Amino acid sequence: MPPSNQTRVLLLNAMEKREKTLFRLEQGFELQFRLGPTLQGKHVTVYTNYPASGELFYRRKFRALSWHNPTGREDDSDKYCKLDLQISGSYQYYFSHENEKSGGGYIVVDPILRVGADNQVLHLDCVTLQTFLAKCLGPFEEWEDRLKVAKESGYNMIHFTPLQKLGLSRSCYSLADQLEVNPDFSSPNKKCTWSNIGNLVEKMKNEWNMLCITDVVYNHTAANSEWIRVHPECGYNLVNSPHLKPAWILDRALWHLSCSVAEGKYRDKGLPPSIENDHHLNCIRKIIWEDIYPKIKLWEFFQVDVNKAVQQFKTLLTQGNRKTKSDPNQHLQIIQDPEYKRLGCTVDMNVALATFIPHSNGPAAIEECCNWFQKKIEELNAEQFQQTAYHQEQAVTCLLETVVYERLADHGPKQGSVSRKYPLVTRYFTYPFKEMTLEEEELLMHQPDKACHFLAHNGWVMGDDPLRNFAEPGSNVYLRRELICWGDSAKLRYGNKPEDCPYLWAHMKKYTEITAKYFHGVRLDNCHSTPLHVAEEMLAAARSVRPNLYVIAELFTGSEHIDNVFVNRLGITSLIREAMSAYNSHEEGRLVYRFGGEPVGSFVQPRLRPLMPAIAHALFMDVTHDNECPIQHRSEYDALPSSMIVSMACCATGSTKGYDELVPHQISVVSEERFYAKWNPAATPSTPGEVNFQTGIIAGRLAMNRLHQELGAKGFIQVFVDQVDEDIVAVTRHCPNTHQSVVAVSRTAFRDPKTSSYSKEVPQMCIPGKIEEVVLEARTIERNVSPYKKDEHFINGLPNYTVEIREHIQIRESKIIKQAGTAIKGPNEFVQEIEFENLTPGSVIIFRVSLDPKAQEAVGVLRNHLIQFSPHFKSGSLPDDRSAPILKNLFSSIASKLTLADLNQVLYRCDAEEQEDGGGCYNIPNWSPLKYAGLQGLMSVMADIRPKNDLGHPFCGNLRSGDWMIDYVSDRLISRAGACAEVGKWLKAMFIYLKQIPRYLIPCYFDAILVGAYTTLLDLAWSQMSSFVQNGSTFVKHLSLGSVQMCGIGKYPSLPNLSPALHDVPYRMNEITKEKEQCCVSLAAGLPHFSSGIFRCWGRDTFIALRGLMLITGRYLEARNIILAFASTMRHGLIPNLLGQGTHARFNCRDAVWWWLQCIQDYCKIVPNGTDILKCPVSRMYPTDDSPAQPAGALDQPLYEVIQEAMQQHMQGIEFRERNAGPQLDRNMRDEGFNVTVGVDHETGFVFGGNRFNCGTWMDKMGESDRARNKGIPATPRDGSAVEIVGLCKSTIRWLLELSKKKVFPYQGVNIKRHGKIETITYDEWNRKIQGHFEKLFFVSENPADPNEKHPNLVHKRGIYKDSYGASSPWCDYQLRPNFTIAMVVAPEIFSPEKAWKALEIAEEKLLGPLGMKTLDPDDMVYCGVYDNALDSDHYNVAKGFNYHQGPEWLWPIGYFLRAKLYFSRLIGPEMYAKTVVLIKNVLSRHYVHLERSSWKGLPELTNENGQYCPFSCESQAWSIAVILEVLYDL
Repeated sequence: MPPSNQTRVLLLNAMEKREKTLFRLEQGFELQFRLGPTLQGKHVTVYTNYPASGELFYRRKFRALSWHNPTGREDDSDKYCKLDLQISGSYQYYFSHENEKSGGGYIVVDPILRVGADNQVLHLDCVTLQTFLAKCLGPFEEWEDRLKVAKESGYNMIHFTPLQKLGLSRSCYSLADQLEVNPDFSSPNKKCTWSNIGNLVEKMKNEWNMLCITDVVYNHTAANSEWIRVHPECGYNLVNSPHLKPAWILDRALWHLSCSVAEGKYRDKGLPPSIENDHHLNCIRKIIWEDIYPKIKLWEFFQVDVNKAVQQFKTLLTQGNRKTKSDPNQHLQIIQDPEYKRLGCTVDMNVALATFIPHSNGPAAIEECCNWFQKKIEELNAEQFQQTAYHQEQAVTCLLETVVYERLADHGPKQGSVSRKYPLVTRYFTYPFKEMTLEEEELLMHQPDKACHFLAHNGWVMGDDPLRNFAEPGSNVYLRRELICWGDSAKLRYGNKPEDCPYLWAHMKKYTEITAKYFHGVRLDNCHSTPLHVAEEMLAAARSVRPNLYVIAELFTGSEHIDNVFVNRLGITSLIREAMSAYNSHEEGRLVYRFGGEPVGSFVQPRLRPLMPAIAHALFMDVTHDNECPIQHRSEYDALPSSMIVSMACCATGSTKGYDELVPHQISVVSEERFYAKWNPAATPSTPGEVNFQTGIIAGRLAMNRLHQELGAKGFIQVFVDQVDEDIVAVTRHCPNTHQSVVAVSRTAFRDPKTSSYSKEVPQMCIPGKIEEVVLEARTIERNVSPYKKDEHFINGLPNYTVEIREHIQIRESKIIKQAGTAIKGPNEFVQEIEFENLTPGSVIIFRVSLDPKAQEAVGVLRNHLIQFSPHFKSGSLPDDRSAPILKNLFSSIASKLTLADLNQVLYRCDAEEQEDGGGCYNIPNWSPLKYAGLQGLMSVMADIRPKNDLGHPFCGNLRSGDWMIDYVSDRLISRAGACAEVGKWLKAMFIYLKQIPRYLIPCYFDAILVGAYTTLLDLAWSQMSSFVQNGSTFVKHLSLGSVQMCGIGKYPSLPNLSPALHDVPYRMNEITKEKEQCCVSLAAGLPHFSSGIFRCWGRDTFIALRGLMLITGRYLEARNIILAFASTMRHGLIPNLLGQGTHARFNCRDAVWWWLQCIQDYCKIVPNGTDILKCPVSRMYPTDDSPAQPAGALDQPLYEVIQEAMQQHMQGIEFRERNAGPQLDRNMRDEGFNVTVGVDHETGFVFGGNRFNCGTWMDKMGESDRARNKGIPATPRDGSAVEIVGLCKSTIRWLLELSKKKVFPYQGVNIKRHGKIETITYDEWNRKIQGHFEKLFFVSENPADPNEKHPNLVHKRGIYKDSYGASSPWCDYQLRPNFTIAMVVAPEIFSPEKAWKALEIAEEKLLGPLGMKTLDPDDMVYCGVYDNALDSDHYNVAKGFNYHQGPEWLWPIGYFLRAKLYFSRLIGPEMYAKTVVLIKNVLSRHYVHLERSSWKGLPELTNENGQYCPFSCESQAWSIAVILEVLYDL
């Protein structure tokens, strides 16, 4: 049976038509359809004609598949519908969105073949087929003796050419009756029937373990078939295909010419019956052009009768019957007569009347008009005459080419003199009446009862489009004589559906059902010319009789894509490929590699993986029955080595009866009437009609077939082809479970060794491993018997050649090998060096090779330890008695001691983080360093290499060259002590075995070890997170790993120390001071630029990302510690922007404190008993604004007091100058920029601050270019009241008001000094002020006369919310940016839903990009969407990246945009909500794709316009990942 529980995933993308892509699957596989990024979120339905369980297959009956979403609803990353594939055949799928078909394709499920009485499986790659011409088998009672030759030669499948009654030509493929057994098989006393043949086929299956297949011929029937005389409508005749009449006339004329030449009537024109030279050919050309063409006037079939047309036109004119035409672009053109009568074509008189208009009604004017009309008709007729001349020119050329091939060419049949039996050219049509003159015959053409019997013959057209039927109207193949014609067969005309020709469809269906009843498979003869819809219907009928039908075909389309159309629509199992097409041994070897197997040392693929396009399964034949004999083209000596090369291919293989017997000519399917020889072990080489192992290469064939079947059955699926020299090809088949190999070395003989020189020096060969035995050595030798003479009764081969063969011997007994030495290549790698002495042309030698015993044991033990990760490794595993103690435990139990902070060390850490610890990421020579030092760095590269088996990648090269990477992985972890070191030790113990195996296997096993460890570690990470993550989709889980990626502990603490009084703070021993120190997790802002040193922690970034990365993922304690650590650094009522461990903090941003407060609110709401944090002690580093930094514990305050201080200071007003101001602090800032002011507007309640020389919000780009004169000027100062800060402040006040009402927060408001008096402003009052003023002052009204609008002249978009209020440059307030969406999420109550929705729609239209939000309206004059921080120029708006926030698409605002849309769509109504969910899923699918493809496994900080990659962006940014997680959490 096929391997169990294999799953393939097919991603569907909108408008993706995959009709020319081949997807092959096996029975027992599960196929999942999943939505690609273009379809996620949309309502997509997948339809297929694969039948539901228990139902029968109908090709046109489609059903919708139901969707499964294992993780619920938040996104579509895991949503799938599936098929459990249990029936072989070709199946179609398509999918629709909004009831419109959006794409589709086919899947082909392979049949399962069974042999023997016990029905054991015969794998497709084990097939060894031999073709027999059925008519050469003789009377049925002699078949067994003749077929026994195939059995004794080791074949397991026989292909019979058709067994039906043959037509007059006796060609195997010209069938007189598709339903009747060939009467030649019957003897006088016993009639041969289908059931006799069926019984023999069954006996061969059960007793001989052989299957039988036969041809089906759908394209034509013998011209003398009785049934087509009764049903001439089944062919292309002159009644149903009148377009063939001109071709028929030409064909008859050529027949009469041929008869005249045969009778010598053209001798006087230089053309005798015997055509021998170019002069004769020129005479033929001259006679046709001068005698034939003028006589038959073919052009008349395409022309208009001028006189008749002019007369008709004149009549219409004089009657004044002048309709004007409606379409002025219509020109007069000839309308072809559908009956194809001479001069029967017409023109559209309406067009004529509208084109030729007389200037008056007088007779002269009408006459003049008629003359113009006549002139036009004559012009059109002249065009048709010219067109016909082109056809005639081509016809002569094709005719002469045929004459040259048939009569003059060396490789042709040399037919001799022209006669009635061998006419000048083959007739294109049947003519079942007595002969008359050509003129008399032409009359028959118009008599339907006669004309219906002139049937077009079939054939093939060189270089024609195989998907076009050359006999249909529109094709001129018959007229241009381009058909290479089979004069014994009538082409069949099916039409488009059974109703078009009921008799033919029914007849052929019956024929198909008989074939499928008695045979295990079919070969589709002339497949590329068989109408696809016909073959589809017939094969569906065949499969309903025999579901596991083996279907083979040979295609000559010249295009793999067109081949795939046939394979897909017909469900072809194997395409016939031929070694004879190879022009040298190198090409023959290439074909072996092309048609099957994976490279040696390939990676182990997961059982659930994407469905990859395939190439069709091959039936690779050394020669097919309709091709020339290899002995004529190559030499007698090549039969053995070439068939050996073919036999080593990892696909089905085959040959033709006669090849093994060395028959020195092609056995003609038309003219051969002799019988095959019978099997007789006692026969001598010259006994006529009998063969045995002494004959030809039969003994070698048996050994090759046995080996081919063994390799297929035992899983030798890896292939390596080595071109040793120009004649020697070595093919290795390798088993990836046992690591046994079989190496076949063949010395081909494309040139005859008797007449061509071959080198005496045969190169030495190196075979890695230990040669267990020589499976076979065989040489083609000459023997002394009487030479070949063609037997009259039996098909016989060359008696004077045979093979000298020896099987299963030791190397020292070999006659082909001179000596075999052993060299040691690496510490555990043995290579056997083979020197040949008798590897003569025409000889082969096959070695069975295993790994060196020590390496074999190491692989077995490795596989044994890998079973814990996958049962795949059971086969070939060995128990491990002497392993390191650490390997006695499962990896999962060793890893279970790791915390999420440890996992950051094991899985991630970019180069900057590692360098801080004194290390760095591994650098692959000739390539690049890995992105991470942890396992993710390796896994990202291997995820690209593994599916493609890209063993040539520098990564794999580095692994094969030495142990550096292997040691790096384990030693890096061991040096870290604790639980990380234990993981390192386990890896090191596994790597001991890895280092003992051959280097070519190291990439595969290194990957297997790391995949097992990595997947275990990911499961461990998720198990330590919240239930939202644990039960979440793949997308949620992979995003949540951003928390592990960004949150870590470095060598030096990034956060200031927490209060010693605080419980559950992590401590460690400092390696240098040997003292206990705190080691809290800190959150990096982005990788790689913001990951280490003082640039790791930023107040704003930390608290924008904290909810998504830490609270939603369940990392509550670490989140608490970060909140409290930042609280300890509060100064001037602000939280630092750049943390610098608190001692080097910069308090230059106005928003970080509000993000910090928002996070405390989120913590209280999400964490169980979250409000407990309000009482946690905060060690104040700066107890007063001006005090120096204090150690932890010097002054503790509960968190709620620190919160109150922030509120109090803001209401009081904050004004200070940054400490250490000047170029040493910020080399670009102007002096005024160091002055920080923040306050609250007492009327509106809005927080305001900043000036035009600093930037206190997240849009904080400071100009740096002297050239462009923007240095020291912020691009986006956003002074005044920034919209998101107003929203965050409103959110905090609302929350504190709730808490104070519940008595959880002890303050009801803030007290400030004003005019020397203490004033109290309650939170309730403050809350109401913002609520009352926000929309009035921030919404840009649709009404131009709105009294609240201070600067109506600056408005350029209405229905939006301002970006700020009260900016020093008022026009900045009116810029459309995405910041208002933040306020919508944190304080939705200040927006009215209708206005909010309108603003969101404008933002969607103007700002939404593929991954992020444009930071500025593209209609704004300073918009520029491409960020280049390195480019200095004179351009003020972009120099040195001045446009950082003036257009580039940042990711984190998209999270707030989508959450705002989701919130307000719920208020608007269910329909809008459903639409919004579709939009969100669709947008998020792009983030999913980016995350999966990113080697950083993260989401970037920003992209350039329209989602283009920005090289200056962080590759993975904390807040980008966090906000997407928040959207999924909200969903």
